[in-house]
Amino acid sequence: MSTNAIVEKDESGKDADPSLYRSMIWSLLYLTASRPDILFSVCLCARYQSAPKESHLTHVKRIFRYLSGTTNLGLWYSKRSLFDLIGYSGADFAGCKIDQKSTSGTCQLLGDMLISWHSKKQASVALSTAEAEYVAAASCCAQLLWMRQQLEDYGFKFDNIPIRCDNTSAINLTKNPVQHSRSKHIELRQHFIRDHVQNGSIVVEYVSTETQLCDIFTKPLNFEKFSKLRMELGICYPF
Repeated sequence: MSTNAIVEKDESGKDADPSLYRSMIWSLLYLTASRPDILFSVCLCARYQSAPKESHLTHVKRIFRYLSGTTNLGLWYSKRSLFDLIGYSGADFAGCKIDQKSTSGTCQLLGDMLISWHSKKQASVALSTAEAEYVAAASCCAQLLWMRQQLEDYGFKFDNIPIRCDNTSAINLTKNPVQHSRSKHIELRQHFIRDHVQNGSIVVEYVSTETQLCDIFTKPLNFEKFSKLRMELGICYPF
């Protein structure tokens, strides 16, 4: 998706065929199971299935054109990869132009192998970038804890699992056990991450914005950065 693309309701635009639009979206959603590079764009377009316009259909057709030119792309899992569980979390603050809600993006890797990814609009409106990033980190923590439990059933044990975040204020929130005035409005279910940081099962680390893999799940990127993150996630041309 173009970095200057504006996807909104477009109430004055020409109506598109809802059946055609939904069938295209459902096909793309099925494909996101093996092509995480299109997840953000597909999820963004999927928000307008109830009353699609020609402008929305144009964005969907662009995704299909991208796919037609990258049919050999796929996830690559190397047998030489390490087996360390790592999480990345990020958010696009007030990314939705309609209701000003932020978009959370998370991904989890075993060494260099991408095994889980997530892109979703947050349920509530965040009042700051730190809050949006904190909510995304809590979502990433929940997924990592579930994976940790599953891997323990196979005899693998993990402690101090890193979550890499590019917002220092959100990192400080996870390490502060005190419920102060600036975080009281955040839903209580998001604060469970603090307990796991305190007991050492999760470690929230800082990562620079340039190496934040989750940006590909939260916002449109220019071609250079998109291609770089796509390769770092292990989406390459092995076939």
